[in-house]
Amino acid sequence: MSSKVGRYRGSVKDYPDFDASQDAETLYKAMKGFGSDKQAILDLITSRSNQQRIQIIQAYKSLYGKDLIEDLKYELTGKFERLIVGLMRPPAYFDAKEIKDALDGVGTDEKCLIEILASRDNQQIHALVEAYKDAYERDLETDVITDTSGHFKKMLIVLLQGTREEDDIVSDELVAQDAQELFEAGEVKWGTDEAQFIFILGSRSRTHLQLVFDEYEKIAGKKIEESIKGELSGDFEKLMLAVVKCIRSTRNYFANRLYKAMKGMGTADNTLIRIMVSRSEIDMMDIRESFRSQYEKSLYSMIKNDTSGEYKKALLNLCGGDDDAAGEYFPEAAQVAFQKWELSATTAARIELKGTIKPAADFNADGDGKALRKAMKGFGTDEDTIIDIVVKRTNSQRQEIKQAFKSHFGRDLMADLKSELSGTLAKLVLGLMMTPAQFDAKQINKAIVGAGTDEKVLIEIMATRNNQEIQAINEAYQEAYHKSLEDAISSDTSGHFKRILISLASANRDEGGEDFEKATEDAKEVSDSGSGDSTSLETRFMTILCTRSYAHLRRVFQEFIKQTNHDIEHTIKKEMSGDVKDAFVAIVRSVKNKPAFFAERLYKAMKGAGTDERTLTRILISRSEIDLLNIRQEFKDEYEKSLHHCLESETSGDYRKALLAICGGDD
Repeated sequence: MSSKVGRYRGSVKDYPDFDASQDAETLYKAMKGFGSDKQAILDLITSRSNQQRIQIIQAYKSLYGKDLIEDLKYELTGKFERLIVGLMRPPAYFDAKEIKDALDGVGTDEKCLIEILASRDNQQIHALVEAYKDAYERDLETDVITDTSGHFKKMLIVLLQGTREEDDIVSDELVAQDAQELFEAGEVKWGTDEAQFIFILGSRSRTHLQLVFDEYEKIAGKKIEESIKGELSGDFEKLMLAVVKCIRSTRNYFANRLYKAMKGMGTADNTLIRIMVSRSEIDMMDIRESFRSQYEKSLYSMIKNDTSGEYKKALLNLCGGDDDAAGEYFPEAAQVAFQKWELSATTAARIELKGTIKPAADFNADGDGKALRKAMKGFGTDEDTIIDIVVKRTNSQRQEIKQAFKSHFGRDLMADLKSELSGTLAKLVLGLMMTPAQFDAKQINKAIVGAGTDEKVLIEIMATRNNQEIQAINEAYQEAYHKSLEDAISSDTSGHFKRILISLASANRDEGGEDFEKATEDAKEVSDSGSGDSTSLETRFMTILCTRSYAHLRRVFQEFIKQTNHDIEHTIKKEMSGDVKDAFVAIVRSVKNKPAFFAERLYKAMKGAGTDERTLTRILISRSEIDLLNIRQEFKDEYEKSLHHCLESETSGDYRKALLAICGGDD
C-alpha cells in the first residue's frame, strides 16, 4: 500500500488477518472444475491491497506451480477480466501495460498517454519507465518518440524524465517572471512560443505553478486554460490542459475524467477501469468527494447505473461506498460547492457576454429587400440568398428590411417567406424575422396551446429572461393573442408551478447588488424546512428565487452552504419534485452560469436518438445576439466537441446551413 502523509485517502486498504496461502487456495477452488465462482474472485481481489495481491500471486505459484494471472485470464472474459487482471499488477506495471496498449495497434490512444503522464509524480514516472523496460524489454521514451510527433511528443518526453521540481519553497520573483514569460509566449507573441510553455509547465513544482497561474490571471485578465485553448491546438492543447488541471487539483481532474467516461451514450470502460484501479489506493475518497460536489450525484450511483454484472460489482467495491446514501455532503465537498459560487460571482463580473451575429457593414435595407424579393420570385426559391441575408443581419436590421420590403413592394415579407419556405428552415427564418419579444411570446403560446403543456419551454424562457425582456414579452403576447401572459399561464398550469411562472412573469426581480445581511436571512429562510413556519418550503423558495437579484442570490447560495453543508440545487432536488423542482433548478443554474445552462440544453437536444429541432431553433435564435459565443465556449469545455460539429452532424440541408451560420464558427 502506498505510504501517504496524513490521512489515508484510498478506498482499498490492507485486509486484516491476511493469509496469502489461504487466499490462493480460495481462488484456486473458485476457478477449479466447470465454470468459475466469479463472485468469490471479485470479493477477494477487490478487498485486498495491491501488496497483498502480489503475495497471493507468489503463494499461488508456490502451492500450484501455476501463474495466477494466466489462470484468471483463462477463466474470465471482457471488461471484468481486464479489471481483475489490472488489479493483480503492481501500479507501475499496470501503468506500463496501459501505455503499451495505447501505443500498439492502429492509431495511438492519446487520451490514455495524456492521463497517465500528466497525473503521475516523479517517483511514479520513474517506476513506470523501469516497469516498461522490464516487462517489454523496450525503452518507453523511444517508443513514445516513434509513435507521436511535434510539440505533443516534446512535452511527453519532458514529463517522462520525472524531473519536476519538488521544492515547496517558492520565489515570488520567479513566479512573476514565469507568469510574464508565459504571457509573452502566448498572448503577446505573434504565433506561440510552445517551448516556453513546455519548459515551465513541464518542470516547475506544483506549488510554484499554482501561484504562477494566479499571477498569470492578473496579468492576462484570463485563466491560463483560456490562453492554452486559444494559442495551442490538438493533442498538445489537450495535454497542456491536463497538466494544468492536475496541478490545480488531481482529484477534480480524475472526477471529471470518470464523469465523462460514463455520461452520454455508451461507457468508456478502459478509462473507467484505469482510473478505478490506479487511484483505489491513492485518492479515491477525494475523487468521490469531488465527483459528488461537481455533478450532484455520487460516483457509486453513476457506476451502478452505467455498468452491469460482476464488472459492476467489482467497480462498486473499489469505489468503496455510496456518498448519496446518507443524503449529506462531505464537509470538503461543501467547501468546493462554496468556492464554485464564489467563482460564479467573479466570472459574472468579469466575463463579457458576446453574440455571434453583428450588424452587417454597409447595410442597405432596400437592397436586401429587393434581393429577397428576387430570391422568392418566379419558379423555385433561392434559399441560399435568403439564408445569407436573414442570418447575417441583426434583428433590428431585419425589422428595417421588413419595412423596406412593404414600402417597395406593398407585400408582407413574413407572409412571402412563409409561402416560399417549409419545414424547419421556415420556422428558423420566420423566427429570426420576429423581434426577440415576439419570438418568445410565440414560443410560450405554442407551449401552452394544444394537447398538453410543454413545461420545459416555459421554464427555459421564463427562468432565463431579465426584467426588460419579460416586460417586452408581456406586451408582445398581449398584442399577438389579445390575452395577458399571466392569464394564459393561469389557464394552463396549476399549483406552485403556476405561482412560480406568474411571479417570474411579473418582471419584479430586484436588479441591485448583494446585501450580505439580507442574504444570510434569506439562506436561513429556505434552509429551515423544519422551523414550524406554516409557509410552505416552495413558497419561501419562490419568494427568494423569483425576486432577488442574481448577484444577491449568489451570496444567498453561498450562505446556504455555510448553514447546511448542502448546495442549494442538491436540496431542491431532494425536497421538490416535478415541474416545481425543474423550474427552481433552472433558475439556480441560470444564476450560476447562464451560457452553461443553454449549452446543456443544446447538448441534450442533440444527444441520443433523434434531434429536438425546436429547442435548437429556439436557443440559437434567442441567444444569437446575446451570449451564443459564450455558449459555444461552455459547450466545448463541457462536452469536448464544438457546437458547430454537433450541429453539422445532427442536422441537414438548408436548415443546417442556416444553423451553422448563426453558430458563427467551429471551435
